[in-house]
Amino acid sequence: MALNRENHATVLTIGLTGGIGSGKSEASGILRELGALAIDADIVGHETYRSGQTAWGEIVEAFGDEVIGSDGEIDRRELGRIVFDDPGSLKRLTDIVWPKIREGLKDRMAGERDGGGTDVLVVEAAVLFEAGWENLFDEIWVVTASEKDVLERLERQRNQKPEQTRARVRAQMTNEEREQRADVMVRNDEDRAALAATVKKLWTDRTR
Repeated sequence: MALNRENHATVLTIGLTGGIGSGKSEASGILRELGALAIDADIVGHETYRSGQTAWGEIVEAFGDEVIGSDGEIDRRELGRIVFDDPGSLKRLTDIVWPKIREGLKDRMAGERDGGGTDVLVVEAAVLFEAGWENLFDEIWVVTASEKDVLERLERQRNQKPEQTRARVRAQMTNEEREQRADVMVRNDEDRAALAATVKKLWTDRTR
């Protein structure tokens, strides 16, 4: 069941998450088609890294000038290389950026609610559980797919070697772990039409 929520008047706020290749972006797109307003936490995250933002200076202080690109922005590829396979460095980075992304999400959500125009607000966030953002939402929806389907999608979409893809998938939180913390599980083991039918039913149950 849901944790304590920071409830928000009559607008239903949904935190949408899932593993890489699960289809959460597809589900978010379907919800937009149905009338929801959607916020992508990745976009808010990218804004957090920009020069002039507090996180920029903290990242440079933590990881050195080598993470500054030629354009003066954080070179996220270089930063990723530094934190890859180094849990201590990764934690240092997430301790800097995740609280700031959370505040950015709260501000964006408040603006969308105040602006009206929707009864449902969706935030797509891959690291929702890892970052501890559950209480921003009224409901947490988790999109899941079998490992076989995920691997096939990622190899097709990203042209990665199977062993690289498998390592990325298995480094994540498992579907079972996500299920324990979810309010709604959305299975995505078929085609887009089947996913759309599932999402539409969930939407109808909440908006009729």
